[in-house]
Amino acid sequence: MINLLTALVFGAIGLVLAIGGAQLIALSGSPYFLAAGISLILTALLVLLRRVEALWLHGLLILVSLAWAYSEVGFDWWQLGSRGGLIVVLGLWLMLPAVRRGLGRPETPARAEKPASVLPVGLPVLAAIAVAGYSLSVDPLDKAGSLPEDKVVSAPAYGGQVPDGEWHQYGRTPFGQRYSPLDQITPENVDTLKVAWTYQTGDVKQPGDVSETTYQVTPLKIGDTLYVCTPHNWAIAIDAETGREKWKYDPNVGLNPDRQHQTCRGVTYYADPQATAGATCAARVYLPTSDARLIALDAATGAVCESFADKGVLHLEQGMPYNPAGYYYSTSPPVVAGGKIIIGGAVNDNYSTQEQSGVIRAFDVKTGALIWNWDSGNPGQTAPIAAGQTYTANSPNSWSVFSVDEQLGLVYVPLGNQVPDQIGIGRSENVEKYSSSIVALDINTGADRWVRQTVHHDLWDMDVPAQPVLLDITKDGSTVPALVGPTKQGDIYVLDRRTGQPIVPVKEIAAPGGAIEDDFTAPTQPISDLTFRPDRLEEKNMWGVTLIDQMMCRIAFHKLKYDGQYTPPSLEGTLVYPGNFGTFNWGSVAVDPERQVMFGMPTYLAFTSRLVPRDQVPPKEQSEKGSEQGLNRNDGAAYGVYMGPFLSPLGIPCQAPPWGYVAGADLRTGEIAYKHRNGTVMDMTPLPLPFKVGVPGIGGPTITKGGVAFLGAAVDDYLRAYDLTTGRELWKARLPAGGQATPMTYSLGDRQYVVMVAGGHGSVGTKPGDYVIAYTLAE
Repeated sequence: MINLLTALVFGAIGLVLAIGGAQLIALSGSPYFLAAGISLILTALLVLLRRVEALWLHGLLILVSLAWAYSEVGFDWWQLGSRGGLIVVLGLWLMLPAVRRGLGRPETPARAEKPASVLPVGLPVLAAIAVAGYSLSVDPLDKAGSLPEDKVVSAPAYGGQVPDGEWHQYGRTPFGQRYSPLDQITPENVDTLKVAWTYQTGDVKQPGDVSETTYQVTPLKIGDTLYVCTPHNWAIAIDAETGREKWKYDPNVGLNPDRQHQTCRGVTYYADPQATAGATCAARVYLPTSDARLIALDAATGAVCESFADKGVLHLEQGMPYNPAGYYYSTSPPVVAGGKIIIGGAVNDNYSTQEQSGVIRAFDVKTGALIWNWDSGNPGQTAPIAAGQTYTANSPNSWSVFSVDEQLGLVYVPLGNQVPDQIGIGRSENVEKYSSSIVALDINTGADRWVRQTVHHDLWDMDVPAQPVLLDITKDGSTVPALVGPTKQGDIYVLDRRTGQPIVPVKEIAAPGGAIEDDFTAPTQPISDLTFRPDRLEEKNMWGVTLIDQMMCRIAFHKLKYDGQYTPPSLEGTLVYPGNFGTFNWGSVAVDPERQVMFGMPTYLAFTSRLVPRDQVPPKEQSEKGSEQGLNRNDGAAYGVYMGPFLSPLGIPCQAPPWGYVAGADLRTGEIAYKHRNGTVMDMTPLPLPFKVGVPGIGGPTITKGGVAFLGAAVDDYLRAYDLTTGRELWKARLPAGGQATPMTYSLGDRQYVVMVAGGHGSVGTKPGDYVIAYTLAE
């Protein structure tokens, strides 16, 4: 009976591998899978015939598999395991005495008493286990190193007059460095951090919410108060010492299934220098909402400041050529500079060609009167548009966070692409110039001073997603006002923020062609010398929990159109790598302006896109509207597009891990110092397995003068602390929900606190929640 069961198992697995392996060979893929399948089928036959040669054949297969796996991936345990695990497990099966007892020549009477020798398969199994054990002790993909510890400058420019113990803007100051001058928490004592208080907002995910309902807020800290917003756009003031709620404001945004996102990354604080201390609305909190409003609140009480705009409410849909509810809103906090509040907006990706404009507007911070508008579709007209006039439909928009240098008089805007993202047919000259770029606008007039494009003729949704980071870089004996711009492609642009010219060199490289009819591709694409772009994927980079799903991923890889990065979208399906989430996203990077180094979380997750002719797009009521996964309708365009992560049949990434790192780089030299796997599969699998694979994430880091970097973001539910110099993990705290937000730090009295929001992220499927958690050192 055991022989029959063994033969059935080996034969079934062998048949699957043989059929898939033959298909893979037809696609010019590896011959290993067909050979392995045939070997398993022959082993099954030998077991049925009770031949001891079954052990020898499978032992040989183990050795051949080991050699093949090493030739492809070296001593990378996670890739060796997926190639050899199934074959070794089958070898262990054959080593069972009950199986070996049934093997031997039929004329040998003693066969029922004495099993066949275990050595033919046992020795290869031991060899495989030895290789696995060694590979667990090394990581060939780890880049170890250290950032320079010397302070380049002793009194760096942080941007803005923000006390050391406070956090006044999304990135702490208008420069967006996500750097705190606090140094009480150090690599030596960070492991004693304990929860100081926990506050729950009460804003939890609703049954009618859109899938991408996420909690991405970075709190502000002014005086003794924290200010936060929630996914449904509540504004809340919290006592910074105790976590006690001071006030709460609910703008009643309701639920709208046409919103692509339901989130809030932060509020904006403004104190009127001319107001009498203690007067109503002397200090304000500006709240952006998902129904396209900007609401001014009294920072002390949460009451609406009715002197602003229309009884405290600025309606952002004014001047838009189209106004379908839910298609436009601001997910990120605006910036205040020169008496103006400057704001962009998120336009739903790939819903329709009849969508709102991506205009950037500056309003009087006190009254809400429009001062200037910069529309990338009509960039020459920055004076407020006249009554009855509208902005350009579907012009590239900015959904992320701006940075400001008031001394230079510039606001730095990361721009996205035009809807539809994957179809470039008929784009205007202005769209071609400004899409997927960083633009410097004059604070007073809105005129653009310079533009640095990071993708030409973007067909891949490669928005510039992150707040540009400003610092002064000392190089060759002089100080240069610099801008650090992370991109989805993985490039870090280090530019002179006065002119947009590169400090770290940028060059053009050849890009693939082959666009669909009536579209085109740019012949070259820019790349920075400081880049975290991944290498081109090959068949050997495909992965799976087992040999079978790895084979299926290899087959899928060969069926997709892929000529490397910037392969254009296609009707047959294109592999997009880096994918739509990008190598960097809205979490940006953190920069130490004293040491002039950066810390970030590059993520690697391939996507696919497949264009669908308009007449083949399902009726609206039978299909999704648009998202990072599924059908994006692109109503009004010639094609819809199916998009999503490149996943195996088991729902895990088809490309091999690591999918996420932490990394440090020297901004003066452009050298990457270290790059380490980040995060575990603890919350990615049915079983809580703490394997440090290196997982995807979305969110940003914060670093401190104490030499510690803090980061949540990864899809396992932890807040972590790292040594900024080496990237070594120093401490972690389990979170009650996904931590896809950027932490911040502040001080009260003689204590430094670190605050993390844990509320989950709809797109990456982490656990939702409503937690604001503060940590401080043990007494």
